[in-house]
Amino acid sequence: MPDKVYWFSNGYVSFMLRHFAKWRIEGLENVPKEGPLLIVANHLSNLDPPLLSCSLPRRLYFLSKRGIFKPGIAQFLRAYGAYPVDRDGQDLDGFNWCRRTLAAGGAICMFPEARRAPEAAMIKALPGTALLALRTRAAILPIGITGTQHIKPLPRVFFPTGDILVRVGKPFTLPDTARVRREQLDGLTTFMMERVAELLSPRYRGVYGKPGETPPASNPQAHAGGVQPPE
Repeated sequence: MPDKVYWFSNGYVSFMLRHFAKWRIEGLENVPKEGPLLIVANHLSNLDPPLLSCSLPRRLYFLSKRGIFKPGIAQFLRAYGAYPVDRDGQDLDGFNWCRRTLAAGGAICMFPEARRAPEAAMIKALPGTALLALRTRAAILPIGITGTQHIKPLPRVFFPTGDILVRVGKPFTLPDTARVRREQLDGLTTFMMERVAELLSPRYRGVYGKPGETPPASNPQAHAGGVQPPE
């Protein structure tokens, strides 16, 4: 049943994207066909999770804030592949769920900024995704998304429009480190997000842009979507 929900939902969104948006995908040859995979992308809109599900030839799983798992929609979200985590992102249960999913060879899509960028430009990411990559040795697949920032209200996910581009970079892994300090983890997070920023035009790069590009946006308290390191 969960797979039927996932593929049926993706079929609908794919149909809408093909007929009402200019939807392009670049770099599909970079997607590993199997094995544990952490898909890391910038975050502009509620459309981004289903957009990636429709764009990539892998069955994807996601983290979502616990507050949206309300009666009537919770069953659909779980069937689609979403797992509830606390709003502040410091969720050991969610972290362990990610580890189990990756250990089984699954592909998890992460938005390390942990919230939709308010001005489309990238904001500072939380370090949990880098920690998860270190602990699991999963390959990281960077993806840059452009053109979804105008799709804000949740119902608009079902009626996507605009010039939408999903650009897939080459997979990489972080150095194998037995113990890592917070400063090192922050550095690895920056390295990871700069690989995402390279796939975007300068106006989208924000805090991960080069000098003279789009000014950095602030990063208010984040909510679920990235995973904070468990205490």
